[in-house]
Amino acid sequence: MELRKDPITRSWVRVGHREDFHAQEGCPLCPNHAHGIKPLLELPANGSAQVRVIPHFQPLYRIEGEPGRMPDGIYDRMRPLGAHEIIIESTDHHLTLARMSEEQIERVLEAYALRITDLKRDLRFKYVTVFENRGTLSGGEWEHPHSQVTATTFVPRRVLYELRSSMAWFAEKERCVFCDILRQEERQGRRIIDSQGDYLAFCPYASRVPFEVWLICRKHSHLFEQLKPGANMRHLAALLGRTLRRLTQVSGSYHLVVHTAPNTIHPKGELASYWGTLADDFHWHVEILPIVEQSSKSYSIKEVYFNALMPEQAAERLRQLDPNS
Repeated sequence: MELRKDPITRSWVRVGHREDFHAQEGCPLCPNHAHGIKPLLELPANGSAQVRVIPHFQPLYRIEGEPGRMPDGIYDRMRPLGAHEIIIESTDHHLTLARMSEEQIERVLEAYALRITDLKRDLRFKYVTVFENRGTLSGGEWEHPHSQVTATTFVPRRVLYELRSSMAWFAEKERCVFCDILRQEERQGRRIIDSQGDYLAFCPYASRVPFEVWLICRKHSHLFEQLKPGANMRHLAALLGRTLRRLTQVSGSYHLVVHTAPNTIHPKGELASYWGTLADDFHWHVEILPIVEQSSKSYSIKEVYFNALMPEQAAERLRQLDPNS
């Protein structure tokens, strides 16, 4: 198992077999099976834990060692150094994120922030991603509500695109492109779905798939992990819950990804040129990509996306759906 770099796109690809996982009978994430695994984090910490974070049973990345980047002729490869964790969102096997209370969703978001913060302390890691694959079409490994965290020695290509575009926009206009998008979306209103407190949910102007939704904060911030429990995080939790309840009425499957800034304390590497204005030009956000048909699963490998549903129509339909049903 190793990582190989495509010299054309400069993206890293993990190749090789994952470790075998000998599953027990029943769900490995339910309390009676996961009880013997030492958690990396439990929330709340002073009582019966709702959220538990554990190492992944079949990790894509291993935390031991160094990357050991090696040449292979004109190519580059390295060991799959990193971290791969499971965030068990609830002890209830059937309680999905969409059906949780605001307080329960807030605990999940707190776990996201704490794990990102902790993994960024490791200077070997350049990027930490939190994501959830929900539903049968998403490729999710278990039905039990869970998210995953990966820490890598490289920055995912999609995030690199965002970093480059954000830096170029700021260099030209001295403004954050995400803040500009947010202001225009609020001014036009046609693609907005919902809002609460400082947070806005909208269908992006160039949505890649039907009913794609972004959640973004009106106040500029490049680091998701700076969120702390309290009214601000509770507002995001409430908006996320309502958004997911709307989306699950059009699709039972989705990908959710938190886009935060890379690890800026990394001492060297490909990100150095982005650090000068990163705090000003990048803006954390949450992307949710529903899977409304089998063909939508290919969204991640397309370079030109085809979306048969206009974002304005998608937003109008989502606004009309009852977020409490």
